[in-house]
Amino acid sequence: MALLIEIKVPDVGNVADIDVVDVLVKAGDEVKLEQTLAVLETDKASMDLPSSATGKVQEVFIKPGDKVSEGTLIATVLASTEEASPNAAEDSSTAKPEPEPPVQQAAAPAPQEKAPEPVTATAKAIPEATPSNASARAAHATPAVRLFARELGVEIHKITSGSGRKGRILKDDVKNFVKKAMTEGTTLAGGSGIPAMPSIDFSQFGEIEEKKLGKIKRLTGQNLSRVWLNLPMVTYHDEADITEMEAFRNTLNAEKSNGDIKITGLIFIIKAVVAALEQFPQFNASLSADGENLILKKYFNIGIAVDTPNGLVVPVLRDVNRKGINELSADLNDKSNKARLGKLMPADMQGGCISISSLGGIGGTAFTPIVNAPEVAILGVTRAKMQPVWNGKEFVPRLMLPLDLTYDHRVIDGVEGARFMAAIKQYLGDIRRLLL
Repeated sequence: MALLIEIKVPDVGNVADIDVVDVLVKAGDEVKLEQTLAVLETDKASMDLPSSATGKVQEVFIKPGDKVSEGTLIATVLASTEEASPNAAEDSSTAKPEPEPPVQQAAAPAPQEKAPEPVTATAKAIPEATPSNASARAAHATPAVRLFARELGVEIHKITSGSGRKGRILKDDVKNFVKKAMTEGTTLAGGSGIPAMPSIDFSQFGEIEEKKLGKIKRLTGQNLSRVWLNLPMVTYHDEADITEMEAFRNTLNAEKSNGDIKITGLIFIIKAVVAALEQFPQFNASLSADGENLILKKYFNIGIAVDTPNGLVVPVLRDVNRKGINELSADLNDKSNKARLGKLMPADMQGGCISISSLGGIGGTAFTPIVNAPEVAILGVTRAKMQPVWNGKEFVPRLMLPLDLTYDHRVIDGVEGARFMAAIKQYLGDIRRLLL
């Protein structure tokens, strides 16, 4: 007996309009369970979409360049009941026996942009926007596009016309508005802004090669620029004595068997940061969009910046306060591997309370990490080194770890920043305090 399995985009954490980067199968291809059918890309990471069954591809409903969301039909696969995955029944709400293969009936057209919502009588009555009434008219856009505009800091009513049906504003219209604002040196909300960088023909100085910047780096750059321009940030530098911590870590790792996940110093830093968050709740918070309220979080999720071939991504370790160092080590190892393989889902990078960016494996003595808004602080870590430290009587060798705390000065003042760093140093200097 065979089933017609519908393979759809899974839950991706409330992210809409995901780009289809590549489609790796076509109708008639034989596929195996977990074989990658397509590659999708969000503003944070790329992800492989696996097949939930072994069988023959009947029809493919997407192509590179399309936009998809949770539940979008990707392909149909004719699979035997023995070879379908345990979740295949969940993936296919319209599974059908082989004797009834009217695949055309189950086939949906390749997902293009969402069909426009019916225009209401009120909307029809609004005259076409002119320069005099453009700011007063209601923008004709879907909630997803409005959210996208807010994330970019765009006042959507300033987009006077859309390229969609009946003047509907699309995401491309928002992007073009941003590009135009940057080119003309105006702010997204209107008015004068930072002058645009001049365009230079570098080929006049010698041979060049032009390489397109990856989507993750482009969108990350946009987000960092927005944060840099909107947040008054302060970076506080200090050092923590981790001599005893390192000795304890080495002892733990020496007791582990071959193949066990080793404990890194980052795990202790994560635990120390969570303990400091519990002590200083204003760091475990976000400022409301209107700047009037502080949203205090009762959960403790830590973002860890991971370098990947496609750019920097920040997977989130959840409920860190409830996990021991061995469980955290396994969790961090799993998320880091997924990040480097491009298999992180958007939900894996959401819900962070504070981020940690570690350059310890590379070197350096200090740097200025940029806050990963809407978080209000980020901790930077560089390489520890032995230093002579005066103990009141003599200089003794101690392993000192440079730490760099950047925070949103609208929420956190200098004294609070110094106290938060002092708490982290205290926990790292004597990890027994983490048990209190």
